[in-house]
Amino acid sequence: MTDLDQRITSVLREHAEGETDTHRLLRASRTLGRRRQVRRRAATGTALALVGVLGFVGVTGTDLGGLSGRLPWVASTPTVAAPVPPRADGVPGAAERPDLVGSDSSTLHFGLDPGRARYLRWAVYGAPQVESIRFSVGGGQPVLVEVSHSAQVIKEMPIDGFPAQAVATGAAVDGTIRPVPGTSGGLLKAWEPVPGLYARASTLGGDQGALSAAVEAVRWDEARRCAGPLRLTKLPEGTRVATCSVEVTAFPKGLNVELTLVREPSATMWVRLVYGSEIAITRDQGNRTVAGHPAYLYPDGTKLDRLDIPRAHLTADFGWPYPGTEPPEGPGFTEAEATTVLAGAQVPKDLTDPETWR
Repeated sequence: MTDLDQRITSVLREHAEGETDTHRLLRASRTLGRRRQVRRRAATGTALALVGVLGFVGVTGTDLGGLSGRLPWVASTPTVAAPVPPRADGVPGAAERPDLVGSDSSTLHFGLDPGRARYLRWAVYGAPQVESIRFSVGGGQPVLVEVSHSAQVIKEMPIDGFPAQAVATGAAVDGTIRPVPGTSGGLLKAWEPVPGLYARASTLGGDQGALSAAVEAVRWDEARRCAGPLRLTKLPEGTRVATCSVEVTAFPKGLNVELTLVREPSATMWVRLVYGSEIAITRDQGNRTVAGHPAYLYPDGTKLDRLDIPRAHLTADFGWPYPGTEPPEGPGFTEAEATTVLAGAQVPKDLTDPETWR
């Protein structure tokens, strides 16, 4: 279970029979937001280092051909049509079953009208039971819509992709569009699309009219799969996929997929596929082997990278990601378990063909 999962779940469980401690939940969310910024800055530094080490060429600005997925809100949107997550046939949408939102890391219980909106990123987060889609309408500013069956989570959790100092403010879930403190032009709307379903839309630019128009592209009566060009067929015993995230903002030049694996009480592993059209075609500087393929174990001993996939990194990161903080007590994942996961990872030959993301 991730740190945010633990904090939100703990507060909600402790107060299931009474009043929720909103201040405690907000403090935990703010702390997690700051830690995410630390981790994001570290990831950005790593990405820039890769420009020199692994053969990126022709890179300008923040568009690193796929690595921009971890540089929120800034990647330019290509003109080519972005992938659309496939429908989850037979699964009810959030309007019919709001209680299912966030219950299955492989499923989104809402979607977009692809004729009006372009998918940029979709994700499902386990224990907080939150689903999200980032999208744009008519080339406008990206909009992030997050949904949950908990009004408290929607009101108080950090706003993904916003500056660390930004807060959700705990405003009423009444459909009013409000400015976001700590941002320049950030807007936020929280509302209840149907009874028992709570949603939040946020954007770092544009105006209230544009945000309202963008929200109209959301479809609550359908379900889609959190699908991408990465499948895990082998998991260590007692492990489950807790979160799924697919970033296609830079598609077809790049894309990111992240699956978070958890094992109670304390083990977490982040499995990431990062594709960039300007990553070196082949790499052979391995010091390990995974299912007969060259692999590289990073010097700190907590990150393993399969090297056989052209123009891509497929990594299993099983180290504690928050510098300066104590990891949870209990055993984490090991290199041997990361090797098992990467050995069973399936990636299609053409990562830019969404028809293979089934």
